[in-house]
Amino acid sequence: MPIHAARAQTAGEGQADTDVVEPEIVVTGFRQSLARAAEIKRQAIGVVDAITAEDIGKFPDANLAESLQRISGVSIDRSNNEGNQVTVRGFGPSFNLVTLNGRQMPNSSSLQAEGVSRSFNFRELGSEGVAAVEVYKTGQADIYSGGLGATINVRTPRPFDQPGFRAAVSAKAVYDTSVEKDSKVTPELSGLVSGTFLDNRVGVLLVGSYSERNSHKDRIGTSGGWRRNRTGGRAVQIDTSAIDTSVNPTKSWWAPFTIDQDLWDTQRQRFNAQATLQAEPVDGLTLTADYTMSRFKETTQMNRMSYWFDAPDRGVADKNGTLVDITTFNDTLNYWAWDFYHKGENDSLGVNLKWEVSDSLTFELDAHDSTSKSNPDGQTSESIVDLFNTGSLVTLNGKFTDGLPAASFDASRLPGGDPYNKANIGSDLYQKRGYSMDNNIKQLRGSAEWRANDNITIKVGSDYTKYSVDTASNATFLLVNVPITNLDLQFVDSVNPDVFPKIPIYRVEDFLDIVRAQNLFTITPPQFNGVQEETYGGYFTLTMKGELGGRPIRANAGLRYEKTNVEGSSVREGLVGFRYFNAQGLQPVFDGTVAAQTLTSDYEQWLPNFAVSYEPFDKFLMRGAFSKTIARSSISAMFPGTTISGRPGGPFNASQGNPGLLPYASDNLDFSLEWYYRPGSYVSVGAFQKWVSNFIGAVRLTGPISNAAGNPITDPSVNPRPGCPENGSAPNPACVSQPGDPVVTFDISSTGNLRDASVRGLEAAVQHVFGDTGFGVILNGTLVDGNISYDVYDVSGSTFALTGLSNSANAVVFYEKNGLQARVSYNWRDKFLLGFAGAGEPVFTEAYGQFDVSASYDVTDNLTVFAEGLNITNESTRRHGRFKEQLIDYETYGARYSLGVRAKF
Repeated sequence: MPIHAARAQTAGEGQADTDVVEPEIVVTGFRQSLARAAEIKRQAIGVVDAITAEDIGKFPDANLAESLQRISGVSIDRSNNEGNQVTVRGFGPSFNLVTLNGRQMPNSSSLQAEGVSRSFNFRELGSEGVAAVEVYKTGQADIYSGGLGATINVRTPRPFDQPGFRAAVSAKAVYDTSVEKDSKVTPELSGLVSGTFLDNRVGVLLVGSYSERNSHKDRIGTSGGWRRNRTGGRAVQIDTSAIDTSVNPTKSWWAPFTIDQDLWDTQRQRFNAQATLQAEPVDGLTLTADYTMSRFKETTQMNRMSYWFDAPDRGVADKNGTLVDITTFNDTLNYWAWDFYHKGENDSLGVNLKWEVSDSLTFELDAHDSTSKSNPDGQTSESIVDLFNTGSLVTLNGKFTDGLPAASFDASRLPGGDPYNKANIGSDLYQKRGYSMDNNIKQLRGSAEWRANDNITIKVGSDYTKYSVDTASNATFLLVNVPITNLDLQFVDSVNPDVFPKIPIYRVEDFLDIVRAQNLFTITPPQFNGVQEETYGGYFTLTMKGELGGRPIRANAGLRYEKTNVEGSSVREGLVGFRYFNAQGLQPVFDGTVAAQTLTSDYEQWLPNFAVSYEPFDKFLMRGAFSKTIARSSISAMFPGTTISGRPGGPFNASQGNPGLLPYASDNLDFSLEWYYRPGSYVSVGAFQKWVSNFIGAVRLTGPISNAAGNPITDPSVNPRPGCPENGSAPNPACVSQPGDPVVTFDISSTGNLRDASVRGLEAAVQHVFGDTGFGVILNGTLVDGNISYDVYDVSGSTFALTGLSNSANAVVFYEKNGLQARVSYNWRDKFLLGFAGAGEPVFTEAYGQFDVSASYDVTDNLTVFAEGLNITNESTRRHGRFKEQLIDYETYGARYSLGVRAKF
C-alpha cells in the first residue's frame, strides 16, 4: 500500500488516529498532568516527552529540573541539594539546548571552577510560570541547533490558552533541617492572573514569584585534585610494594593536596516575573509580546579546617596506587574562611506575529532579545583568606579508605603544644577570583507553512542568531604577613572529630580589613574575554500522514542548513613573567599596557532529519527516526588568551583557548515501541544510538611561553637574587623574571577536536493508572553505554571521555481522589564522570538515590493545602578521583519540608 501524506500535528495538537473511542474519564490535577504529557508523547512523530502543569500556576514540582528527572533518559545534577542542570541520555548539561517558548536562552556563571558554559541553570527559573516542559530527543529542522543530547523547551502560559479570567495565589513556608545559623523557616510566594477582553480579542497574563532559602552543608574532602607522582622536587619515601603491576605497571601513585572539613551556610533569594500581552485585531492575525525576568542572589560563608600535603614525605600506596597513609613533616594546619557571591539577572523580551492567511497558509515571525548577567555589580564571586601555624612545626598524617578519611597531627613542638592558640597562628594569604559575565542572544525567525491538502504540510523558514558573551575575570593571589591580634577567631567542635576535632570560625572581611589597614591590599588587573557567534540558518520540512496496510502512518522529513561565524577575543595587560614573592609562591607580573588579541573562524552544517510513526494495531505505535544534531563547545574553551600559574620547583601550568573549535556533531538513530492501552496509561520501550564526531577534549603540550616582548618566561626562584623572595616586603624588581633565569617549561592545556565516539542506550517507561481507585505508578529506567568511558588506569593525560554518562531509574507511586493527592518518588542515578580537576585528573560522582514525598488536600474547589518533603532520608553525596579511596567531596545537606496553601479564582 502506498503512503498517503497528510497535515502534520505538532506535539499536543489533535487526537490520535484511531477508530476506537475511549470512554471519557474526567481527571484533574496530577493525573490530568500525566494524561496531557502522555498525549504529547503519543501525538509527536519523533521522540518527545513532556511534563505539564497540573493547573494554572501549579507545576508538579517546585524545581523544574526535579520534575524533568521523572522522564526516562533524563537525570539531573544537584547543587546545594537542589536540581540545577539536566543530563539527557548520558549527555551532560553542555550538550543540551534549553529554549523558552522555542527561543534559545542565555546563561551566565560567576565561579572560576565552573568556567563559562552554555548550560542553562534551572535553579534561577521558578516553576510557577511554566505551562509545560517538552524534551525533544530527536532532531527537527525547525528547531534551533545546539541540542545534541536533547532540546528542552520551557513553555509559558498565554492568556489565549484559556480565555476568560483566571487567577491563582500560593504561599508556603519551607523548613530546612540543615540550617544552623539563620532561620530554618523561609517563605515562598507566587501569584498569577490572566484575563481576556474585547470579545477575547485582547489578553493579558501576569506571573510573579518570590522565594528565600537558607541552607547548611557539611563537607569532608580534598582540594586541588589527586596528583600523580607529585614530589615537589623533594626526596620522598613511598611504599609501592602493594601496587598491582598488572593494572599499574609503572607503579604510579597519587596523593591529594589537602584534607578538608568545611561548614557552609548559604542564603538565597529568587524573584521571577512574566508579562504576556496577546491581541487578535482581525481573525487569523495574532500578536504576542512577552517579557520574562529573574533576579537571583546567593551568598555563602564557608569555614574550613585543613592541611596541605605540599608533597608527602612518606606514604603507603594501595593496590591501585592511591596513597592511603600519608605523612608530611615540618608543616602547618590551615584555617580558611571563604565568601561566595553570585548575583544573576536574566531578561528576555520577545514578540511573535502569526498570520493564518487561510486554512492552508500560515506565516509566522518571531524575534527576541535575551540577556543573562552574572555579578553585574562587579563584586568578586570568591573571596578567600587563610591563616596557618607559624614555624612549620606540625607533623601531618592522613588515612584514606572508600569511606571517610581520618586526619591526625602532632603539634607538640608548638609553644604549649596548642595549634588553636592565636599566639601560634599567623596570616597566610588572600585570594579574589571569579567572573562577571554578560551573555546576550538575539534571534529572528520567519517561516511559512502550507497545508497542500489534508495529507501534506510543507514548512520553510530562515533564522538568524547572534550569540555574544563578554566576561571580566579576576584572579588575585597574594601572600601577606599581617597581625591578627584583633581578629575575631574562634574554634567550634567538629561534627566528625575523626577528621578534625575543631573548625575555625572567622569572617573574610574582618581579615581583609586588617590587610587594608596595613596598605597591603591589591587586586590583579581583570582579564577581559569575549566570544561572538553569528549563525544564519534555513530549513525545510515535509510532513505527511496516511495509511500503510490500512493502518495510520505519519512521517516527517526535514533539512536544516547553518553557517556560523566565530570571533574570540581577549583583552589584557601584557605578560612580563613571574614574581618570586614567597618561598611557596610565584605570581604573574603584567606590564600595564592593555592589548587585544582576536581570532576568527567559521563553519557550515547540514542537519537532516527523518521520523516515522506507525500504528500497526489500535493503541500501539512504532517509531523510527534519524537525525543529525550538534552541540557547540563551552565558551571558556574558545577564549584565545593565555593564563599561567606556578610554584617554586613547579608545577608550572598554562591554559590557552581555541576559537577554531568545531561543534560536536552526532548522527542519531532512534526506535521505540509504545502501547497506550488506556487514557493516561502506557508502556514504552526505546533504543537509541549516537555516533559523535569532532569530539572536544583536552590537548596537553609542554614547552615555553613567550611574554609580551616575545621572550620566553623564566623562573626567578632558581638561584634567587638578594632580597628574594620578598616575603611580604615591598615589591622588589630583582625578584621578577629576567632573561638570565632558567626558561620555564609549562604544562600547557588547551582544547581541540579529537577522535569520534559512539553512545547507545535503552529506555523503558511504564505509566499506569489503576482505574478509578485513585492509585497510579510511574516507572522508568535508562541504560547507556559507549566507547568513550574513562580508563582510570590510563596515565597519558587524556581527557577524552563523555561526562555525565550514567544509568538512571525513577519510580513514583501516587494517589489522587476525592480532593486528596499524595505522592512518593524515588530517583536514582548511577556513578558518572563529573569532569576533570587539576592536571586532567578525573572526578566521579558516586551513585545517588533520593526519596521525596508530597501531599495535598482540596478544602474547597478553590482552596488547597499542601505539604512536601525533599531528601527525607538525608542522603549524602560523595565524589572521588580515579578510585573510591581518592575522596574529593563527601557532602550532607539534611531534609527539607514545606507547608503551604494555594487558592484559585
